[in-house]
Formats: sequence, structure tokens, C-alpha cells
Amino acid sequence: MGREEESPAIPLIGKYGGSGGWMAEEVKKQVLLGGPLVVVNALQYCLQVISVAVVGHQSSLALSGVSIANSFAQISGFSFLMGLSAALDTLCGQSHGAKLHRMLGVHTQRAMLVLVTLCIPLSLLWTKTQSILMFLGQNRSISEISGSYITFMIPGLFGFALLQCFNRFFTSQNKVFPLMLSSVFATLLHIPICWGFVFKFGFGIRGAALALSVSYWVNVILLSLYIKFSSSCSKSWDGFSREALENFSAFFQLAVPSVIMFCLTIWSSETMVFLSGLLPNAVSETSVFSTCLAIATITRMIPYASTAVISVRVSNELGAGNADAALRAIRVCFGVTIAACGLIGSGLIIARKTLGYMYSEEAGVVKGVASMVPLLSISYLLDSLQCILSGVLSGSGWQKIGALVNLGSYYLVGIPSAILFGFLLHMGATGLWMGIICAALTQVLAISLVMIRTNWSEEVNKANGRVYASIMPETMDMVVAS
Repeated sequence: MGREEESPAIPLIGKYGGSGGWMAEEVKKQVLLGGPLVVVNALQYCLQVISVAVVGHQSSLALSGVSIANSFAQISGFSFLMGLSAALDTLCGQSHGAKLHRMLGVHTQRAMLVLVTLCIPLSLLWTKTQSILMFLGQNRSISEISGSYITFMIPGLFGFALLQCFNRFFTSQNKVFPLMLSSVFATLLHIPICWGFVFKFGFGIRGAALALSVSYWVNVILLSLYIKFSSSCSKSWDGFSREALENFSAFFQLAVPSVIMFCLTIWSSETMVFLSGLLPNAVSETSVFSTCLAIATITRMIPYASTAVISVRVSNELGAGNADAALRAIRVCFGVTIAACGLIGSGLIIARKTLGYMYSEEAGVVKGVASMVPLLSISYLLDSLQCILSGVLSGSGWQKIGALVNLGSYYLVGIPSAILFGFLLHMGATGLWMGIICAALTQVLAISLVMIRTNWSEEVNKANGRVYASIMPETMDMVVAS
């Protein structure tokens, strides 16, 4: 990225460009893209929430075990898959902006091959979950429940990998309604499936995990059928291409730093859950902390959607050679997201005394969650800003910068602060959450500084070079003709 004095900076304050008519159009684009994505993110996450909620109402021990299992699954599996697939935000988004539609299918197929292959060693690792958790000092009863639960999630690991690729494939083309419809169907189907496996067929905790695996595959099958039979995907997916077996370097150049960037973020949050299991009164502390984390994840659906929205808008505009439009999209996204998140943050404060009942009926857990809500609201505001900035990183192909920032923010500031507040100052789960706030604040300040100093005209040239560098020479004529 350039550091020239004439480089345009992000116009967070003041008017950028002409009459302002572009703002209404940009708001419309982002709302039409972001609205369905909020639904998609919420419903796909609800698959896990439903399974956890069904188990959590059986006992606090079951809730703690399943929460630790989901944390381990995020750290050791899902985070890798989400990080690798995030490379498609740049590759597919900028290819779509450059009108090289056929390359979207090629990039996605190449990513699928990589992710499914990675699932094999990850699934072997998951079979050792109980032993690993006990080695890390977790409670034996919690470890047994976690190991049993995650073993039945292994089939869903492969479905989750393909689903992440499809999510990026559709989103980069601004085709979000197929994602929304498939997510609605899969979630509605998940409810009776989960109930049936847990209660009707007597699988208990394992049934909730198995239901989750089935639902991931239902989503994948529905999206596959849409791609096969919908004419809207004919240009971007013309069948499986041999080119997907070549030029993996173009994918890994973005995928590796994407994994680091994404995993560092996920690992830091999930590490906090593990740390909560080491606190005195581990079952109660883990239940409170994991419930707050689950509530935070639900409320982050708008910021998460903003990440995808701004990534798509920035990557599309940079791929099309429109630096000014990319800047304007960033400005609008900040305004829309902060306004929406302000309302949700206020709602958390108002409903703080009842939020805990979403996951537990125990008075201690509900009271503990209520006391954490003020900190939860602060971190929510910071997360909203951080999600937008992270989306710009992905859309611009700055994953290496994101990896370095996340490393410093979470592992030099966040986790040490959490240990200081939570253990040394004996603040428990509240102290761990203060560590999350310290990390998010550091991340927002660091990325903002980088973006303000960016030469966006130079980023257009980089996007152009990246798009065409990913195309094999022998297929260049066919791609351009399409």
C-alpha cells in the first residue's frame, strides 16, 4: 500500500464527492445485500444454538460440556475452514467486479478441494477431543461430554467446509436470496430433526450433534441444486473445471494469511471460554461466560453481515477499477451499521435481566449474565467497527496486514489483559470479558490507522494485477471471451 501524500483517505467526516445522490443508491445496495445476509448468518448460527439450547436445558453440566465442545470445534476445525474460504472474498469479489464471471466457479471449486482435503486430518483430531481437553486441564465430566458431542459432529465438518465456499460464491455476486432461502429451510428442518434425535430416538447429547451435521448437508444440497438448475449461475459455474486442479498458488497466497487472520480472532474468543473453565467454580463461570459469548454472537449478526457487505462492495469496486466508489461504500457502511447496532446495544441493556433464560433456567447463571451486559454492550460497539474494518481488509486483499494486527491485538494485548483481570485481580468472567474489550479496541485503532494512510488508486492497480495473475495463460482467451 502506498504512503503518498496525495493518497485519498477514508472520508469518515464530511462529504466525499458530488451531489450525494450516490449515497441513497449505495445505501440501497448495502441494505438489499446486508438484510438477507443478517438472516443467513442468524439462521446458520441458529443451527448450533438450537442444538446447544436443547442440551442446555437438561443440566448445567451438559451446557458446559457442549459449550466447550463447540469452542474446541471452532478452534481446531471451523476456524481453519472459514479462514481458508475467506480468500474467496477477494478472489471471487474482484473477479466479479472485473466481469471475469467464469473464474468465480474456478476459484470456488479450487477452494472446495482444499477445504475438503483438510477435513480429513481435522476429523482425526476430533476423535481425540476428550483426551486433549483433559490434557489441557479441563474437568473430566465436561471433557467426556465434549468428546462424545464433537465425535458426532465429524460428518458435519465436511458439509460445513462446502457451505463456506458456497456462501462466498453467492455473496461475491450479490446473490444472497438463494442463501437465505436454503438457510430458512435447513433451520426449520433442524428443529424436528434435533428433537427427534435427542428425545425420540434417545441419542441424547450425541443426537444434537448429529442433527447439526445433517442440517449442514441439507444446506449444501439445496445450494448445489440451485447452482445446477438456475440460469443465473450459468456464467459463473459451467461445470467442474480442470483448471480448479491447477494454479493453487493464487489461492494459497491469500488463503494462508486469511487463515491466520481469521483463526487468531476465533482462537482468542474461544481461548477465553477455555480460561473460564479454569476459574474457581468452573461449571458456573463457564456457563455464564459461554452464555454471554453466545448472546454476543447472535447480536453480531448485523456486524457480521456488514463484514460480508463491505467486503463484497470494496472487492467489486476495486475489481471494476472504481476507487472512489469503494471509498463511498466504506463511508455508508459505517453509518448504517453504527445506527443499527446502537439500537441493538440499547436493547441488550433493557433486557439484561432476562437474557440468561435463553440458555439456562438456573438463577445464578441468569444473574451472572445480567451483570455482564454493560461490558457486553461496550464490546458490541467495538465489534461493530472491527467487523467493518475486517471486511475492508478481505475485500482489498490485505489479509497479511489483518493477520499481523490480530496477532498483536489479541495475543499481546487481549489474552494477557484477560489473565490479569480474570485471575490475578480475581474478577472472574468479568475480567475475561474486559480482555476481549482491550483486544477489540487495539484492533480498531490499528486497522483505522492503516486505512487512513492507504493510496486507494494504487489498490485498484493491485486488484487488477491479482485478478489476472490468478488465470492460467492457456485459458486467458476463454475467460476474457466469457
